Amino acid sequence: MKFYMRMTVGFALAVCLFYGGIALMRSGIYGWTLFVVYPIALGGIAEWVFQPSSARASAGDGVLMALGCAFLLFFAGVEGALCLVMALPLILPLGALGAWLVRRARFSRHAARGVTMLLLLPPGTLAWDATAQPPLYSVHTTITIAASSRQVWEQVIAFPQLREPNESYFRTGLAYPMRARIEGRGVGAVRYCEFSTGAFVEPIEVWEEPRVLRFRVTENPAPMQEWSPYGSIQAKHLHGYLISRQGEFRLTALPDGETLLEGTTRYQHGLWPAEYWRLWSDAIIHRIHMRVLNHIKTLAEGEANAEGGMRR
Repeated sequence: MKFYMRMTVGFALAVCLFYGGIALMRSGIYGWTLFVVYPIALGGIAEWVFQPSSARASAGDGVLMALGCAFLLFFAGVEGALCLVMALPLILPLGALGAWLVRRARFSRHAARGVTMLLLLPPGTLAWDATAQPPLYSVHTTITIAASSRQVWEQVIAFPQLREPNESYFRTGLAYPMRARIEGRGVGAVRYCEFSTGAFVEPIEVWEEPRVLRFRVTENPAPMQEWSPYGSIQAKHLHGYLISRQGEFRLTALPDGETLLEGTTRYQHGLWPAEYWRLWSDAIIHRIHMRVLNHIKTLAEGEANAEGGMRR
């Protein structure tokens, strides 16, 4: 087939994949089909159309094809910059892989059969994406505080306004904690942890003062504010995909009068491949933990120093 014919067919296929991807995102299906099968297919189209002379050039074409479609999603206002940046380490190598697979198929009959088998992937991955249940993950963070468990406890159940974040990752649009308040005391009280995007509503399930505070989460705000040249966009994955299920603070009195404070969040996310997206969500939740725990540490140690000064 001549180049201009391959170009015409390849362009048509790429457009179909692009709009198919938009349909998946608007339907809320963020899975293997979107993040794995599509980049491989786009890379394969680039190799088939341009048929470069070297494997390196072929892989480069596959990467550029996947990157170009990501930029089109951004400039079309379908996705924000932050989520696309998170997706690039996954989709760019897969674009190169798709180009490599099609390149092999051009020179090997056996490889061509393998590429043909890839056509069976989309129905299978779509079925998985539509029915898979997100696993439950846990993030655990600890800090040692030079204050008594009682002093730490009072800051755990509720704490005043935090300073504005100066960490670069919170300036990208990621939601960050601002303050916490509580209505009532004991089991049945409701804690509200207020983030930059809204409040987590946390009914207390375990109140073992001053050792264990455990709560379920009944309302989750958006995990981020997407940046886009078109202002605020409301992608499906901002609501109901990264969900905190339960939180816990555990305080352990240490022999030297200090307190070991442990924070745990149990959560789910509805993105696939789950383990890839978990790398991002675990890292984000750990940094949120550290922002809260360091704030509690500053407040509790300040109170401990003030009480120590009064005794002197």
